[in-house]
Amino acid sequence: MRRIGSTTTRRTTAAASAVLGLALGATACGGTTGTASGGELSGQTVTVAGVWTGSEQKNFKKVLDAFSEKTGAKTVFVPSGDNVSTFVGSKIEGGNAPDVVMVPQVGVLQQFAKEGWLEPLSDKTAKTATAGLAPVWKNYGTVDKTYYGLYFKAAHKSTVWYSPEAFTQAGVSAPKTYEDLLKTGRTLADSGKPAFSVAGEDGWTLTDWFENIYLSQAGPEKYDRLARHELKWTDESVVKALTTLGELFKDDQLVAGGAKAALQTDFPSSVEQVFGPEPKAGMVYEGDFVGGIAKDEFGRKLGEDAAFFPFPAVGGGEAPVVSGGDAAVVLKDGKNSKAGMKLLEFLATPEAAEIWAGAGGFLSPNKDVSLDAYGDETTRSTAESLVGAGDSVRFDMSDQAPAAFGGTKGAGEWKLLQDFLRDPSNPKATAAKLEAAAAKAYGN
Repeated sequence: MRRIGSTTTRRTTAAASAVLGLALGATACGGTTGTASGGELSGQTVTVAGVWTGSEQKNFKKVLDAFSEKTGAKTVFVPSGDNVSTFVGSKIEGGNAPDVVMVPQVGVLQQFAKEGWLEPLSDKTAKTATAGLAPVWKNYGTVDKTYYGLYFKAAHKSTVWYSPEAFTQAGVSAPKTYEDLLKTGRTLADSGKPAFSVAGEDGWTLTDWFENIYLSQAGPEKYDRLARHELKWTDESVVKALTTLGELFKDDQLVAGGAKAALQTDFPSSVEQVFGPEPKAGMVYEGDFVGGIAKDEFGRKLGEDAAFFPFPAVGGGEAPVVSGGDAAVVLKDGKNSKAGMKLLEFLATPEAAEIWAGAGGFLSPNKDVSLDAYGDETTRSTAESLVGAGDSVRFDMSDQAPAAFGGTKGAGEWKLLQDFLRDPSNPKATAAKLEAAAAKAYGN
């Protein structure tokens, strides 16, 4: 079985959980939700596995509690650890498979389907999901024309977070184009703060930088082809995107502490450098989860002293919307896959998503989820942007790749983009190295 590394959504939430230090003690070993006295599933147990820990696990359990109240089923949450693929494979082998798995990577979902491990979604789930989700989300959950994966939780990875105080001081406002972004950054630096805190120690953040630039500059069609490795990394469009990214990487006014400092900065530290007690930069690029860390760890009020603007359009293209997400799947080998399918029928409804939306740290790709369900204006506008992007949303490219290329520390795309951050002088040579690594990982 192909090993799949931890995913971008997981990588980010793991980092956030580490920063927030939200240990749940007993619940980390699973635990059960309460049951309603009556209900169609009274006396039955549904086991759910997922990567979530800390506040995410706690908030997802509120959703499971609501399912229990509705149906009478007991639910057990089992933390899978980062490597969902290995976890599920070993559980199936041991005859102890969970009923439902929350899968955080397209590549893993496809692998599970090809192994024959998954039940197709019920007609009821498919119908509700089709009504609420843009077709792109259904496509990411479909393998060989069969719909297996219901996208329940999403991440918006095209948000640039900034300190309003630093912007006011420099007399700048949120830029609308990538060119303006660099100009804004240089003005910030002139007023005493470098533009960006770049988390170069975590290679996945660099893949996200590249993906946003590439999606906007080259367009969705080429993005899809590159994600499937139908287009080579030596393509002119890749060299162009690397050249654009290199312009930022090589400028010490734009990267706090220059490349050397960036390569020693992990993701949580990059957020701290903008929103912590001793700010070292005016902006940090990453997903909507940055806001959660700024708020929970550093006491920033979203919309007031921590704000974001959409990743700006590059070179005359459309503004990009890159996403990640977690899909619910039902395993054939689960002891109670029928009750598991009932859980998915519930997760497909706006009601289920609105429970977590109210608790925070969550975005739903479902357009029928009320924006009023979100607890603050910043999260509401992030959710609106994600849903409003409709079919132009593209799933994180490195999460679609084989782990050897797109999801392994010190290897493949992560390492090559770190090398490029260290020395961005030759985009063409970097593209050639990326192609060699991709060809090996994709086996073509």
